[in-house]
Formats: sequence, C-alpha cells, structure tokens
Amino acid sequence: MSERASRRVGIKEVAAAAGVSWKTVSNVVNDTGRVGAATRARVEAVIAELDYRPNLAGRQLRRGRTNTLALAVPWVHSPYFSALAHEMIDVGNSRGYRVLIEETRSTRETELEVARGFDVQSIDGIIFSPLELFPAEIDEVRGPVPLVLLGERADQDPARERRTDHVSIDNVRAATEVAQHLLESGRRRLAFLGDEPRGVARTGAQRVQGFREAHAAAGVEVDERWILGAAEFSRSAGAESVEAALPRIDQIDGLMCANDELALGALHALRRNGVRVPEDLAVTGWDNTEDGRFANPSLTTVAPDLRAIAETAVDRVLTQLANRAVDPVDAVVPHRLLVRESSRA
Repeated sequence: MSERASRRVGIKEVAAAAGVSWKTVSNVVNDTGRVGAATRARVEAVIAELDYRPNLAGRQLRRGRTNTLALAVPWVHSPYFSALAHEMIDVGNSRGYRVLIEETRSTRETELEVARGFDVQSIDGIIFSPLELFPAEIDEVRGPVPLVLLGERADQDPARERRTDHVSIDNVRAATEVAQHLLESGRRRLAFLGDEPRGVARTGAQRVQGFREAHAAAGVEVDERWILGAAEFSRSAGAESVEAALPRIDQIDGLMCANDELALGALHALRRNGVRVPEDLAVTGWDNTEDGRFANPSLTTVAPDLRAIAETAVDRVLTQLANRAVDPVDAVVPHRLLVRESSRA
C-alpha cells in the first residue's frame, strides 16, 4: 500500500484487485452499463481501499469536453479587466465550467494565438477582449473552438458579414449620455481625453463619436483643440495629459475621460496644481472601478453591467458548443451613468 500511495493507481489495477474487467470498473465509476449490486459493491470497496481517482481530464477529452473556458484580456492588473474576470469566473462556475485567464499584454502575436484557439484541445471555448486585432482578422484566422469577442466592435468595414459572436455595451450612446450630463449642468467648454489617432471604431474613437453627437444635439460646437489623445489608458497618461494642458486649462470647464484610470490621473494632476473639481472643472470617467468610487471627489462614471457581459458571453460559448452551426450575434448589454461628486453642479 505504501508503494501504491507514492503513485497514482490505475483503472487496470482496480480491475485486477476486484477480479473484474477494466470496463466494469469504468461502468461503476461513470454509473453506466449494467453492473450487479454485488459486483458494484466489491469494485467500490477496492476503489476506496486503493484510493483510486479517475483521470478526469482524460475522461473529459474522450467525451469531447473539458468543462474549461479561457478568458483572454489585455492586462490583468487593469481594475476593469480584473473585475470582469471575477464575474466571468463566477458565472462560469455557476454553469459548471472552470475559467482560466490569459493576459495578452495587447500584443498582436498573443492575440493571434488566442484567435486561433491556442492550438490546444484542453479548452471548450474562448472569451476574448482584443485590442490589436480587428474582427475581420479574427474571422480569418480563428480555429474551431467556440469564440466570443468582448469590447468595442472595431470594424474596418461595418457592412462586412460577421462570423463571430460579440458582446458589448453601446459605447456611442453611453458617451452621448455623459456629454449630455455635462452640457445640461451648464458646462459648455468640454474636452475629451482618450481619442485614438488611428481613426477606427475602437474604444476612444467610439466615445469621441458620442461626445460629438451630444454637442450637435445641444447646438454646441466642439473645440477640436480639446480632443486629446492618450498614449495608453492609464493613470500616468491621464496625469501627464493634464500637466501638459495646464497653461490653458482655464479654457475648459469639463473633462470627459475615456476610462476611470485616465480620469484618476487627471484628478491627481488637477489637485496638485490647485484646480478645483468640480468647482473649476468637472471630470468624468468610464468603467465604474472601485478606485473611482473612493476617489476624492468621487468620480462620475459609466458603469457597464459586468454581470450581464459575463453571463451573455459564457452562454454564447455554451450555445456554440451545443450547435456549431448557430448564427453569430451582436449582443448589447445595459450600462448606467453614475453621477458623483466630480461632475455635480
């Protein structure tokens, strides 16, 4: 027994000890086939005596399922993506699936590996938030593994037939609501931080579009000098952008940031330089991170329904598993505008 304890006992050893075939042991373990009560009791006793543990991975692979999903995100240290991962794991577990996390670090090579299905057979489906790849590229290289995309639908050609499920909030509409809130509070000189120079429908660009549409609806002209780019959506980038704009900061009375991290960096730089928020300048963010809720002042933000994103994405993967021929969908989940101290009149 001590020798057996030092290694894993196999199904054939159980069968030999019980005086039955390995198929009979398999029927007992999986509760399949016909096994007499006496034989079942004898096999179960040997299983307990030898501490036999079935090879779950092998059994799942033989059945064509591993009950494992992969979630691929750009950065695990991002407050938004870490909160999303928490919800995804919780929802996956509720559906009987384990969720593994892959950090792509926003590199094209890693994103291509994800889109191709990691070239492994150990996962049943992938939920993927790409930053570098366009949907058309993903459609071209994706493998047979069920795949669901998250985030903005960054189509180079919006009319192109879509082949992959996609889950997002309505970014343009949400951005319009933020800008409308600032304009309706009496602020007429707004800036946007987080534009993207590539001119594609990615995160910043879609939110700039909503910013522009709110201005058009209110009959207020957008000052193009205050559509600001950002090297990355980080606190440091937000602080650096505000520091660079300080000599002319009195030209604006509202700053709409493409995410909470940019906004938190902006708040830090404004406070250090004596600019009062919201008295002198209103600031808004996006993503409803915990840091924004506890900032001083607390940060007005867009709150995507992370639970709905996770549930929709996981269920779309499971739908594809059940029927590989199912048509892809573009699912839009709810969001809320949370007005806090940083933008109140």
